Amino acid sequence: MFATQFPWLTTIILLPLLAAFLIPVIPDKEGKTVRWYALGVGLTTFVLTIYAFWSNYDLSNSQFQLSETYPWLPQLGVSWALAVDGLSMPLIVLSGLVTTLALLAAWKVERKPKLFYFLVLVLYSAQIGVFAAQDLLLFFLLWELELVPVYLLISIWGGKKRLYAATKFILYTAIGSIFILVSALAMAFYGDTLTFNMTELGMKNYPLSLELLAYAGFLIAFAVKLPIFPLHTWLPDAHGEASAPISMILAGVLLKMGGYGLIRMNIEMLPEAHIRFAPLLVILGVINIIYGAFTAFAQVNLKRRLAYSSISHMGFVLIGIASFSELGLNGAVLQMLSHGLIAAALFFLSGAAYERTHTLMMDEMGGMAQQMPKIFALFTAGSMASLALPGMSGFVSEITIFLGIADSDVYSNSFKIAVVLLAAVGLVLTPIYLLSMLREVFYGKNPATLKLEDYFSDANPREIFITACLLVPIIGIGLYPKLATHTYDVKTVEVASKAREAIPVLAERYDSIKSKGITSIASSALVAPQLPISSR
Repeated sequence: MFATQFPWLTTIILLPLLAAFLIPVIPDKEGKTVRWYALGVGLTTFVLTIYAFWSNYDLSNSQFQLSETYPWLPQLGVSWALAVDGLSMPLIVLSGLVTTLALLAAWKVERKPKLFYFLVLVLYSAQIGVFAAQDLLLFFLLWELELVPVYLLISIWGGKKRLYAATKFILYTAIGSIFILVSALAMAFYGDTLTFNMTELGMKNYPLSLELLAYAGFLIAFAVKLPIFPLHTWLPDAHGEASAPISMILAGVLLKMGGYGLIRMNIEMLPEAHIRFAPLLVILGVINIIYGAFTAFAQVNLKRRLAYSSISHMGFVLIGIASFSELGLNGAVLQMLSHGLIAAALFFLSGAAYERTHTLMMDEMGGMAQQMPKIFALFTAGSMASLALPGMSGFVSEITIFLGIADSDVYSNSFKIAVVLLAAVGLVLTPIYLLSMLREVFYGKNPATLKLEDYFSDANPREIFITACLLVPIIGIGLYPKLATHTYDVKTVEVASKAREAIPVLAERYDSIKSKGITSIASSALVAPQLPISSR
C-alpha cells in the first residue's frame, strides 16, 4: 500500500535538486569529496527510478501511472501534476543512466568543482521533470530551468569559443521556448474552463485554426531542441565547445526532449493539426538526414562531425513521428533511445581522446590506434552502432522507421518512394563519414606536432566502465529489440491510433472547404500525401 501511495516521481525530481543545494556547505576545496557526493546522489536517484518503475509500473497499461497531483496555483488552474506512461518512462530511465555516467565522466573537473556538480544535479532534476510533467505550465517552467545550467556549463567549462556557443544556445532555445508558453496560454484559456492539465487540454474541442497555430508554436520550440533544419545551427557550436560530460547529456538526453514534445503535445493534443503538418515533418526529416550527413563530411573538428551526425539521425525521428503508423512511431521512440546511448558513448570517447591529444582537429591526430587500442576498439564499436550495423540498436530503429513510412497508407506511393529513396542516401553517407573519421583519427602517420610518447595512455578502468554501460544496452537492444520496445509499444499503438482517428474528421472539413473554393494548406503546399479514399 505504501509503494502505491509514495510520491516516487516527486522524490526522484526533487532529490537531485535538494541535494545540489547542500554542495556549498561540503568542506571540500579540491573537489575530491564533492564528486563522490554528486555521483552518490546521481546513482541513488537512478536506483530509486528503476525501483519505482520496476515495482509500480505496469507495462501492459498505456495510461498514465504513478500519478501525483498537488494544487499549486488553483486560481490559474496550475498544479504540480506528474505521471509517466510508455512514452516518458523509458526516457526518464535514459536520463538517469546518461546523467549518472556523465557525473562519473566528469571525475577530473578541477575548475570550480562545486559549481559544476551543483549545475549538473539541477539539470538532472529539470530533465526528469520535463518528461514527467502533466501540467503544461509546469512543463514550460522545467523546460526553462534546464536551459540555465546548460548555458553556465558551456560558458564556464567549455572551449575557446565557449561564450559564443553558450550565448547562441541560450538565444535559440530561450526564444524557441516562448512559443511553448504562447501555445499553452492559447489552449488553456480557450473554452469555459481554465486549465493547464495536459489530459484536459487534449479533450478540448479546438477550432482548426487555433489547433494549427498552437501546433506551429510547439513545432518551432521543439524544432530548435531536436534540432530541425534550419533551426539547428546552435548544436554544432555547443557540442564543439562543451566538455565531454555535458555533450553526453546534451546529445543523450536534451535533444530527446524535442521528439518527446512533438509526440506528447503535437500528436496527442492536436491530432487534426498534425495531419496537416505531418507531410512537412517528413520533408524536414529527409532534409535533416541528407543535410546533416553531407555537412558532417566538411567538419575537421571531431565533435562537430558527431554533432552533424546527430542532426542527421534526428531526421529519422521526424519521419517516424509523421508516419501515421504504429511501426513508424515505435521506431521513432526507439531511435531516440538508441541515439541517446550511442551519442553519449561517442561524445564521451571524443572527450577521452581530447584529454590525451589536447586537440579535436582530426587532421592533427592520426596513428593513435597503436598507442590506444582500447579506445580505438570502443570508438569503433560506437561508430558501428551509429552507422546502423546489424546487431546494434541503430539498425533496428532505423529499419523500423523505414518500414513504418513504407507501410503507411496515409501517403501516396510516389511520396513514400521519394522519402525512402532520399532517406536511404543518409544510410549510405553515414558509414562513409564515420569510417573516414576513424581513419583520420586512428590510422595513418602521426603528425609531427603530436607528441604521443609525452602523455599518451590507453583507456583506464573508469573509461572502459562508462563506455561499457552504454554499449551493453546498445548491443542488447540490437540483438533483442523487445528489451526496449516492450516498455512503450502499448503507448505508441494508442498514439498512432489516435492520430489516425482524426483523419476522417479532417477529410470531411477538407471536402467542405474545397467545395467552397477555398484552398487549404494541404492542397496548396503539401499535395503529395493524400488521405485514403475510404476515410473520406
